[in-house]
Amino acid sequence: MHVLGLFGAVACVLSVRGQQFKIVTLHQPDQAAEVKYFENAFLKVNKDEEIAFLDVLLNEDESGHYKQICDALSTGFSLILDFAWSGTEVAQDLTSNMSLPYLHVDVSVAPFLVLLDSYLDSRNSTDVVVVFDKEEYIDQSLYYWLDSVRLRLVMADALNRSTASKIESIRPIPHSFAIVASAKNMNKLVSQALNEDLMSLSDRWNLVFTDFETGIFDKSLFQNQTPSLMYLKPELCLDLSIQSRCPSNFVLKEQFLYWLAWGLSRLAKMAAEESLEFPEKEFQCGKTTFSEDTKERLGDMLDSIIADNSNVLSLTGRSVKVSVRGNVEKMINGSFQTIAQYTNGKLTPEPGKQIDPIRAFYRIGITHAIPWSFKVQNPQTGEFYWTGYCADFAQKISEVMNFDYVFVEPATGTFGEKVNGTWDGIVGDLAVGETDIAITAVIMTADKEEVIDFVAPYYEQTGITIVMRKPVRKTSLFKFMTVLKLEVWLSIVGALIVTGFMIWFLDKYSPYSARNNRKAYPYPCREFTLKESFWFALTSFTPQGGGEAPKALSGRTLVAAYWLFVVLMLATFTANLAAFLTVERMQAPVQSLEQLARQSRINYTVVQDSETHMYFINMKFAEDTLYRMWKELTLNASTDDTRYRVWDYPIREQYGHILLAINDSNPVANASEGFRITNEHLDADFAFIHDSSEIKYEISKNCNLTEVGEVFAEKPYAVAVQQGSHLQDDLSKVILDLQKDRFFEQLQAKYWNDSAKGDCPSTDDNEGITLESLGGVFIATLFGLALAMITLAGEVLYYRRKRKKIKPKKRKAKSKNLPLNTAGLKLSKLDGQSVDMFNVNKTVTIGTTFKPVNLKENLTKEMETVHISHISLYPKARNRIPRVE
Repeated sequence: MHVLGLFGAVACVLSVRGQQFKIVTLHQPDQAAEVKYFENAFLKVNKDEEIAFLDVLLNEDESGHYKQICDALSTGFSLILDFAWSGTEVAQDLTSNMSLPYLHVDVSVAPFLVLLDSYLDSRNSTDVVVVFDKEEYIDQSLYYWLDSVRLRLVMADALNRSTASKIESIRPIPHSFAIVASAKNMNKLVSQALNEDLMSLSDRWNLVFTDFETGIFDKSLFQNQTPSLMYLKPELCLDLSIQSRCPSNFVLKEQFLYWLAWGLSRLAKMAAEESLEFPEKEFQCGKTTFSEDTKERLGDMLDSIIADNSNVLSLTGRSVKVSVRGNVEKMINGSFQTIAQYTNGKLTPEPGKQIDPIRAFYRIGITHAIPWSFKVQNPQTGEFYWTGYCADFAQKISEVMNFDYVFVEPATGTFGEKVNGTWDGIVGDLAVGETDIAITAVIMTADKEEVIDFVAPYYEQTGITIVMRKPVRKTSLFKFMTVLKLEVWLSIVGALIVTGFMIWFLDKYSPYSARNNRKAYPYPCREFTLKESFWFALTSFTPQGGGEAPKALSGRTLVAAYWLFVVLMLATFTANLAAFLTVERMQAPVQSLEQLARQSRINYTVVQDSETHMYFINMKFAEDTLYRMWKELTLNASTDDTRYRVWDYPIREQYGHILLAINDSNPVANASEGFRITNEHLDADFAFIHDSSEIKYEISKNCNLTEVGEVFAEKPYAVAVQQGSHLQDDLSKVILDLQKDRFFEQLQAKYWNDSAKGDCPSTDDNEGITLESLGGVFIATLFGLALAMITLAGEVLYYRRKRKKIKPKKRKAKSKNLPLNTAGLKLSKLDGQSVDMFNVNKTVTIGTTFKPVNLKENLTKEMETVHISHISLYPKARNRIPRVE
């Protein structure tokens, strides 16, 4: 198909060798300057020819365009030139149906938009926001993009706070941003964009220069940013201006119109030379047609002219425009480098360079919910950033799906509540398009699915549970003393004293005791003095026993009864001590929600207006509704219907009591306050009912807390997207793949197991008895040791004092063989052994053997007063030793 059968716009008349070559020009009011410049250029090129122009100024009412065009064509024409920004639709349809010579002249900002579009296409960008430095470019770009599938938003205004706010509020976030301006204005617009922090996503920004003075642009404005620069090659300016250097006042549009006027002038001359015939008179729209030869030949001529000047002119379909040649630069390693060139309608990467596609960018809704998503402060920079289970999950999804993202916290609300029919929070942001995805602890419910969509749940084990403070062990160093009541200890002491006294009494007055029956017990026996009796009663409580028992039957009867008492007391003490130490490791006082509801000692609460709070409110409402329905059913039932003759209401009314107790305890403002109050109740008399996942996380960080009972009111957490979002299927597939790779188990281990739990003191029942419980036993032992040392010191002092008071007289020994003792007294000799007369009344051991005294020997008076005590040997000697009188 030949081009001239496709285009249309300006009307001028050229006379060549008597044959009139008429050109009809169509233009809009704001294109008068372009048409005027074209006419002047055409007249300048064709000075020697007869020229006449017929301009058709198109009305704003498109319904009148047909009549305007037909009236202009009725006098005859050779070519229709259409200067309208996107072409006149009526002229296009008319010339297409009748195969009339039509040419659209593109004098818009299209050459720069062509360069921008080709680069965005190579980066898979589907939409763009464009800022122009001239308001006239807006209409031109809109007409240019009229039939484009790419979504765009164009504006021409200073990049102030108001404009920046508009750009920031665009949803969804565009793939690309562009500034189309001259080099001088580009410096200003870029500076404003940087000041307003619009270039945080600098890789998406593109700067398109509309002139050839790119050298004055300050590239040092960019430091950490990586925008792209696009500009026409300087060679194009040289070709259009036909100079060795690009003029400073060069205007691309004017040079293009000059070349177009020259080309059409040549076309007219070629048509005149070949005597092509054009209908000049009585042209009727819809009826008169050009001859096929004229149409064919005219098209060939125009193709030849454009081909000969392809370095400055190009023909695309029914539109003639500047032949665009340009470069694309990108910030690489801190400097701008050319990465691609645009020539012959195609963008080609430079050798060794590549054009990276733009990663999708999504706004992810998030809100505070420990451990799912919460903010922590970077200790180095001081900035806060999001972390937690969902934050890691979002990072993983972005890596798999290859997109960039930013976390967005809702301006009002948290997860989302319906207020006056409108959702706020995470759900509300998704519903209005403020965010693209919501990855946080959002519960999948039917009412939310009315405005948003959910994908496959990523966590199905959450619900509501109870947390309490672990009972504080009331340890004491003298814990063993609290096993028995004070009156019992006093009774034991009393029994010991009475028993000791009775043993002494019976041993003293019983005729069969060892003391009173020497003949029956001629060998030395234990003499139960009052001191020995008390010592026997005391040591009977020890495994060693009290030692030698009384000999009399009465005494033994008393001792047997006392031993029975000791055995029972020891068994009772041991059993109660074990029970007391076991109580320290008792479980929490309640084990379920039902037990918590049935008692009144432990107070409990929830977070005000939380999901847990609403759960109890809804359950109470359900109980009330069911009770009302049951009452109506039973009251209206027939008296013969025995099915309703029950004594108890079949549905428990526990949630009403629970909600009443919660209100009495005053719901807390947030979970942190609830955990704090619970931790402060050392007696475990306060419970906090909250989300199970957050409770498990808090327990893993706080050794004082414990979870009570099983999880109830289970609900799933799921990722939410906008209704009808294309991300739903992709996200579902990614979640299923992550589940298969056990990714969620790793996250669970990270946020619930990897914690301070290992540093908590063990509370296992097999940990044994602590030193704090029985420390008093060691203290008592040490006290006995200290008391023994003090007693020893007292004995030594007493012995020395008593020794000083006794002053024995020195006697002359009767025998020279008898030595004197330390006091100067003579030592008597008994069976060849010396006897200390000073300590003669004491029990002594003399030598290594013992022989009875010969009664026939004459003893001195001193020896007559000597009493030799019985010497106990082990094993005991059974031979009777005669008493020395």
